[in-house]
Amino acid sequence: MIAGDEILTGKTAQEIFEALPERVSHKVKNNINTSPDKLALVEAAGAWTYAELGQAIEEAKSYLQDKGVVPGDRLMLVLENCRAGVAFLLAASELNVWAALVNARMMTGELQAIIDDCDPRLVLFFTAVSPEATNHADKLGAVSQDVLSLGTFSLLARTGGEPEVVEEKGSAQVCAMIYTSGTTGKPKGVMLTHRNVAFIGAVSGAMRGLSADDVVYAVLPISHAFGLCSTCMGGLFAGATIYLEPRFEVRKCLSALRDWDVTVFQGVPPMYSVMIEALKSDEFDLADLKLRYISVGGAPLDPETKEKTEHFFGMPLHNGYGLTETSPTISQARLNEGLKNCSVGRPIPGVEIKIIDGPGNEVAAGETGELWARGPNVMKGYFRNEAETQKVLTVDGWFNTQDLARLDEDGNIIIAGRTKEMIVQSGFNVYPAEVEATLNRHPYITQSAVIGVQVPGNEQVHAFVQVHAGADVSVEDIRAYCKEHLTAYKRPSQITILDALPASSTGKILKRKLHDMSADQCEK
Repeated sequence: MIAGDEILTGKTAQEIFEALPERVSHKVKNNINTSPDKLALVEAAGAWTYAELGQAIEEAKSYLQDKGVVPGDRLMLVLENCRAGVAFLLAASELNVWAALVNARMMTGELQAIIDDCDPRLVLFFTAVSPEATNHADKLGAVSQDVLSLGTFSLLARTGGEPEVVEEKGSAQVCAMIYTSGTTGKPKGVMLTHRNVAFIGAVSGAMRGLSADDVVYAVLPISHAFGLCSTCMGGLFAGATIYLEPRFEVRKCLSALRDWDVTVFQGVPPMYSVMIEALKSDEFDLADLKLRYISVGGAPLDPETKEKTEHFFGMPLHNGYGLTETSPTISQARLNEGLKNCSVGRPIPGVEIKIIDGPGNEVAAGETGELWARGPNVMKGYFRNEAETQKVLTVDGWFNTQDLARLDEDGNIIIAGRTKEMIVQSGFNVYPAEVEATLNRHPYITQSAVIGVQVPGNEQVHAFVQVHAGADVSVEDIRAYCKEHLTAYKRPSQITILDALPASSTGKILKRKLHDMSADQCEK
């Protein structure tokens, strides 16, 4: 068992833990009181100082209370990164309301499944920044609203949604719920408490050396744990300025980095490759950027991307690792630590890990086993799904990542593979069972199997499908079907039609053979 070490930014881990707020909003409100004129949130439509953020939070609180929201209710926010979304999240924090954050860039059927599971009192669609949110709002009959500094959004009020029990301690109350489809393909609400979110916000910020002088570029979705806890809350806790961008477009990104003197950028590996190419053009100059810290997460980092990025920017590319269920961070490279390999660093302060073999014994240093973690970052559980919770979370707080890992000679974690089949494409989790379930609904597909294929700096979805005998269906037909029924990042990059999927004598599809077939296709 290995525990994370102390933070080397002027405070010990214990000092940071003792200063964690009872609710996430309390830390932000402290900055509102001490630095009211400091810029807090910036987006294309405008900017808020910390004082204006405080006003927006109060307006959001009043709005929610006027709509009958009570402690223990679920409030669903269908959004892309925006100021109003952050204000409603912090207002929910003040009211002991759970904020279920959902990426607007999913299909309506996928969204409906989450609404059915979450059973929220209200659903807010942030139409001012997201065409997809507008589309969902129109399809589901939401009503347009216009509220002072919060701007325009749409509301879907529901009659269900019995409130959950309010915890005696605010830190144990659920702050955010983030949905992951899981290996079953069914949506599961990961319940992150105020303690979970505040812990990662404080610790990850301290490990990056964040201060009020920093400008943080937030393009990672706040509907995901990385963007919410590490990037957004980490920055706000430090009193920094957060530049919110709904989606990554390289030229818009570089213009913002230059014009706003951005100092901190967190992204997924493919972002750095396209940034480097754009910076080689006449339009942008690396010398114009003020970046002091860059990091990567959400997808595997390959040696080529690491070497190329560090050489071009002249600074370490900090790697890290985690899952939604761990808020998300388990390990992280230390500030300005130039790791020689693509390891994901050591456990963060306050987090313990162990690497075990099949029988449950800890493996020797350098050997591969299943990675488990325990600490204030581990989720409360899956919403109304005790059976799935018990599969991964023990009574004494150990969480099974279901990932295979080993330690290098310096104690850094190297992720060796997955015991589960989740695919991470461009920083987004893709679960084969969900894609397969969608493909299998196609009228001409008998069965399907989906695997992840490693490509430089990313992982792609490769779907193998078996169609009915004599069916007149092409790869392009299946692509069109996927475009209609799957969110963009879940759509297969490759589709292979087979007469029959390789299977064992019991009928189990042999995915190892599919990996071999995929590799052969790539070589050709």
